[in-house]
Amino acid sequence: MAKILIPTPLRQYADKKDSVHLAGATVGEVLTSLTSQYADLRRHLYNDQGKLRSFVNVYVNDEDIRYLSKEATPLTDGDTVSIVPSIAGGSAGVAAPPVTLSKDEILRYSRHLIMPEVGMEGQLKLKAAKVASSVRAAWARRSACISPPQVLAASAWWILTSSISPISSGR
Repeated sequence: MAKILIPTPLRQYADKKDSVHLAGATVGEVLTSLTSQYADLRRHLYNDQGKLRSFVNVYVNDEDIRYLSKEATPLTDGDTVSIVPSIAGGSAGVAAPPVTLSKDEILRYSRHLIMPEVGMEGQLKLKAAKVASSVRAAWARRSACISPPQVLAASAWWILTSSISPISSGR
């Protein structure tokens, strides 16, 4: 049996449990069993096409399954499966003031503004964004090979490609 660690934001959908033990030969089988046992978890882990959501990271014994065999990653007795959702949001109910760029910011970000992928709309999204991510200690150990600018660039890419407002909640 594998031990599945359930993160705090998802415990409300799993009878407030912080972990469960489930049998399964692969990560996919264990997650299917988990979402069968706790049906409300399914919409938070999987999209409408039945694929694991892009902002849900799954680790087996501190190894990211994206770099192993994804959901086909085999499990052995005693393995620990960690579910780590990225979390982004802002305060709901409080209207944010309109975001504008000052003259200095327009000069500073002029290269971004002329890029069709960013433009004024994208730069305004970046300025308005409030992003926080949930990161495990294992990720922190690995992050020595990722520089802060790379993390910032990945966050900016997510904000620009996200189909929802960067300051909305409920993701």
